[in-house]
Amino acid sequence: MLPAGLVADDTSPDAAEAQFEAYRRMGGAGRAAVMFRLSEATRRWALAGIRARHPEYDQRQAFMAYARLTLGEELTRRVWPELDPVEP
Repeated sequence: MLPAGLVADDTSPDAAEAQFEAYRRMGGAGRAAVMFRLSEATRRWALAGIRARHPEYDQRQAFMAYARLTLGEELTRRVWPELDPVEP
């Protein structure tokens, strides 16, 4: 039985158990590889969403919008104070 809160509402308990068992069999390196692939996919999806909302943005502006979305306004301005803010 999996701990409460680890199973998505749209996933059956049997499917969730099978997925967690597959992750257990992968070992640490396999789980890390999956995590990195999912992180990269999430970054690409976020950038695609920014570009869809702001087709006028160049590559740098899209990156800055992504930074603002993921790092927050304050940290983005502290890291890149010389750049104009853009909407994510």
